[in-house]
Amino acid sequence: MLPFGLPMTTRVRAVTVARPVPAARRLGFVGLIIQGVLDLKTRGRLIQHLVSTDLKRTHADTVIGQLWWLIDPFFQMAIYSILVTVIFHKKIEDAPLFLFAAILPWKWFQSTVSEATTSVTGRGNLIRQLQFPKIVLPAAATLAGSVSFFFGLFSLALLYVFYPHHLSHWLLTIPIIAAVQFVFTLALSILFSAVNTFYRDVQNLLRHVMRIWFYMSPALYSLADLQGSGFRYVLAFNPFTYILESYRNVAYYHAAPEWGALAGVLALSLVLLAFSIWVFKRVETGFAKIL
Repeated sequence: MLPFGLPMTTRVRAVTVARPVPAARRLGFVGLIIQGVLDLKTRGRLIQHLVSTDLKRTHADTVIGQLWWLIDPFFQMAIYSILVTVIFHKKIEDAPLFLFAAILPWKWFQSTVSEATTSVTGRGNLIRQLQFPKIVLPAAATLAGSVSFFFGLFSLALLYVFYPHHLSHWLLTIPIIAAVQFVFTLALSILFSAVNTFYRDVQNLLRHVMRIWFYMSPALYSLADLQGSGFRYVLAFNPFTYILESYRNVAYYHAAPEWGALAGVLALSLVLLAFSIWVFKRVETGFAKIL
């Protein structure tokens, strides 16, 4: 017997029951998603500060800084133009614009997801010193990439000096397509940043996955080139098939985006975003221990 008239087994059981349950377990699936959304909604000033920091850090050691978002897509366009038209002898009318319409949004996606994946592991000191919702880190990285993308749209505008006959009112729908891509990118950014915190192989594997994903997307070719090919059905499961085709429709073919397909990608992205937020909030309490 112990003091207070309680047997030892009873005292141990009482202490065990009184131990606080982690918030991630108390809230459950829906609760964690709501908490993650509220964290993003109520930390606007923090996200704004992190976005500003990320933008200043990007190309900070270069002479022309953010102007690389204007120049780099042109270099990629020139390389792929030589590859497609000179080496592979593929005839594409106004090939630079055809390729650039897909290269620019893909650069946004690839660079943003890569930066966001290491957004948590790269802020280890901050996470150990301060208490704040860590989900703002991949969100800020995604927003910073989006700002750079819209800055890069000036490069697209410059191309129309040489190809004015491709101008159309459908170009005004680019922000709608970009919004769908943003939700999809944010979902992957949050998910990968959480998983990469525990398994650093993710950031290494991601480089190879992105390279394969690029060639599995209609960036250097269009779906029309795959008529009668079974590979076309493989691309049907790739969300970026419809995103890139929509960009090319409005920027090159002066046609409407793939509205139905974009709606499907948006629905998928929202489901993936909810799952990603749940995963992130579920493991967030372990970040400080790992880092």
